[in-house]
Amino acid sequence: MNKFSINSNFDSGSISIVDASNPNDIQLNIAQDNASEFLQWFHFSISGEIGETYRLRILNASQSSYNKGWKDYDVCTSYDRQDWFRTPANYENGELNFEIELSQSTVYFAYFTPYSHERHLDLLAWAQRDIRCSAHQLGSTIDGRTMTMLKITNSESPSHKVWLIARQHPGETMAEWFIEGFLHSLLDEDNPIAKKLLQTAAIYVVPNMNPDGAARGNLRTNAAGANLNREWKNPTMKISPEVYLVRQRMMLEGGDLFLDIHGDEELPYNFVAGCEGNESYDDRHANLEKTFKDAYIAISPDFQDTYGYPKDKKGEADLRIAANWLGDYFKTLSFTIEMPFKDNADLPNPVTGWSAERSAQLGSDALFPIQQTLNIITKD
Repeated sequence: MNKFSINSNFDSGSISIVDASNPNDIQLNIAQDNASEFLQWFHFSISGEIGETYRLRILNASQSSYNKGWKDYDVCTSYDRQDWFRTPANYENGELNFEIELSQSTVYFAYFTPYSHERHLDLLAWAQRDIRCSAHQLGSTIDGRTMTMLKITNSESPSHKVWLIARQHPGETMAEWFIEGFLHSLLDEDNPIAKKLLQTAAIYVVPNMNPDGAARGNLRTNAAGANLNREWKNPTMKISPEVYLVRQRMMLEGGDLFLDIHGDEELPYNFVAGCEGNESYDDRHANLEKTFKDAYIAISPDFQDTYGYPKDKKGEADLRIAANWLGDYFKTLSFTIEMPFKDNADLPNPVTGWSAERSAQLGSDALFPIQQTLNIITKD
């Protein structure tokens, strides 16, 4: 019997070993987020013998927070932690099963392509090298990590202010890949949309709202077990300092357009969710939303508005959610952008599924609908 080992003792690593005595029947469980019952994220490696086949069973897949998401899901896989592909998986009898024949001695598996804390720090350092970008430390998380906001503008008195935040749910790593693509296009001096946008607007970006949860390998919560996207009505420094610090800065700076970037476990599409359930939602909101969505559809075949979440009835919005609270407080466009963990059913890629690269491209494409929407706000 060949020798092998399983490891998750690294940034965002998470898995629980049930029985690893047989390479033909490796039994695993997804671990819960610390201090909460959410479970869905996994990230681990197997080291073994090249040419050998390893068969894995995730026994508690049916007990996960979004077990309907396992249908048609394939596992993100990489040998070099740079290029990720999908390993076919089968969800049956409550288990997620997959196998791999090793072409190298160590292989990595993850729920979605990881975005490490080191890459996060590299992104911040890269961005602030641009004279138009300044990095602001808003405070510290429960685990002592820094909450960093980027402010990007080429105007001394910008007429518009735009906010993008990502990874309130740390396991939704596609959100920070989206931000990376957005920032690379926004800071590209040869990008005419970016150049024009920054002449009149200030763009505020928080690439990772939940650095503690990301490092711990959580799906949805921070170090205190708080789901940050249910903390916006009454955040506290004790339970949700990440939201408290960012929300305070938002109220200080003001804003005309807010985008909160996420990933969805079940729906194989890219879509937005608005704040139509707010009491304050009106025709102006609706017009701004239509402008944004129409422009996004025009620029990106990966975006659509046919499939998405059911819309709340007026007055039934949960103001603990960022997009709802922001849309109500600032009386302007506020969207949650959702991307799939699986694939985009409209333009599927069987090799990679929905990927980090496609997420980054969708982020890059967001410049156009932002610009088009600000044009409408200017005319208000």
